[in-house]
Amino acid sequence: MTSRTEAPKVRVILVGVGGATCSGKTTLAKHLRSCLPNSFIIHQDDFAPPQELIPYHPVYNVQDWDDPTGAIDWPRLNAFLREVKATGVLPDHHSHDHLNEQREVHIDRGIFDKWQQTFRQVEQASSERGEKIVWAILDGFLLYWDQAVIDSLDVRIFLRVPHDILKARRDVRHGYHTAEGTLWRDPPHYWEQIVYPAYLRAHADIFQDGDVESGEPTEKVKGLVVIKGNETGIAETFDQVCQKLALEVKP
Repeated sequence: MTSRTEAPKVRVILVGVGGATCSGKTTLAKHLRSCLPNSFIIHQDDFAPPQELIPYHPVYNVQDWDDPTGAIDWPRLNAFLREVKATGVLPDHHSHDHLNEQREVHIDRGIFDKWQQTFRQVEQASSERGEKIVWAILDGFLLYWDQAVIDSLDVRIFLRVPHDILKARRDVRHGYHTAEGTLWRDPPHYWEQIVYPAYLRAHADIFQDGDVESGEPTEKVKGLVVIKGNETGIAETFDQVCQKLALEVKP
């Protein structure tokens, strides 16, 4: 037990939720935030450069929001993550996630309540031994490209969803809001020319033989938990991730 004047030691657990665009990353992250005490979400999309700095594709002459070298301001993201890990506090920053379409996907209440109770018990036990656990959930479509970002993560989740399902989900989206708040709509053929090829390139060294859709993980991302999002519903995905998180805090 801590004394009344002694502040608890803060333990920050940074949870990565990666996968392609439209793989369900943000939906999962928001359910985790609702379940985990002392938790918040960091959206990798918020660290895209200003629109005028997004490079143009050398062949198709359209802005390329998906190539890993130019899609994220990596130094800014890494500095942000270092501050989170050091303080356990979400620094002030501008997020535009609330501007994007928010499709509600429900989880079985019994599964949710079970894990919420489990993590409340974890919180109580950690408090009694003078520790405060803070869960920082980072979601992003390029989460496992930059090695410094990978190394900062304590838990590494990847949602694997086949091409056709991803494309169908992307096709029904009205667009994405940029950091400036403007709405970006995909030009014709943007998926097959820009989005999916960039996704495959960015993840080729994460999976054996560059097989992003079905290959086993390589050693680049140690401890990567791959969940087949097309075969499991959101409830089962949530359940699997919570099992992994519970192991992370097991005494």
